[in-house]
Amino acid sequence: MVARTALVIDDEPQIRRVVQHALAEDFTRILEAPSGAKGIDLAAAERPSLIILDLGLPDISGIEVIGEVRKWSDAVILVLSARHADQEKVNLLDAGADDYVTKPFSTIEFKARVRALLRRSVARGSNGVTTIRCGDLKMDLDGRTITRSGALIHLTPIEWELLRVLMTHAGKTMTHRQLFSAVWPGRMYGDAQQYLRVHIANVRRKVEADPLSPRYIFTEPGVGYRFASCE
Repeated sequence: MVARTALVIDDEPQIRRVVQHALAEDFTRILEAPSGAKGIDLAAAERPSLIILDLGLPDISGIEVIGEVRKWSDAVILVLSARHADQEKVNLLDAGADDYVTKPFSTIEFKARVRALLRRSVARGSNGVTTIRCGDLKMDLDGRTITRSGALIHLTPIEWELLRVLMTHAGKTMTHRQLFSAVWPGRMYGDAQQYLRVHIANVRRKVEADPLSPRYIFTEPGVGYRFASCE
């Protein structure tokens, strides 16, 4: 096992135990913090590669913790939230969280989300990565081509850029704002959700065997889109 440190910031001991058990297979050290301030201190001192963060902390908000940590760390941040408001999910992702899991959560889903985020983090830190594979899809970043089962898929420049952003962030929920800013940089007008809805539909028709039952591009209602986790 690669030596990794995880930090769990949650004021509920039972949740910390569940998370610690779920992470045991993939991490050699798992640290715990019952408050936001303690979590920030531990994150600064120990530099974990993964931070599991509860939004409902007793001292400061989870959003504040994300903002502070993101000043000096690119650790993967997965948020646990008992709240279901779409706007709150959007806010935390825009603030710098990598993904979220809503309480109560399935341990199986939790572990899958963590592993997907860690794979993406490793890929992001690898120099010279020019090819992304997922199922029968293969994206050549240098050649700006995408194939399915070896057959070339023709995309418009906007469709290519949208799919590139999604595939390079596979497993991560991307908000409408994040996608809109990446595909249309500097554009400050227009309905981001409507623009994306149209182009996502076009991309799905080209890359999905069944666009009505997507295998790759998933809608996160009220939040954005997520590309499937790729092995």
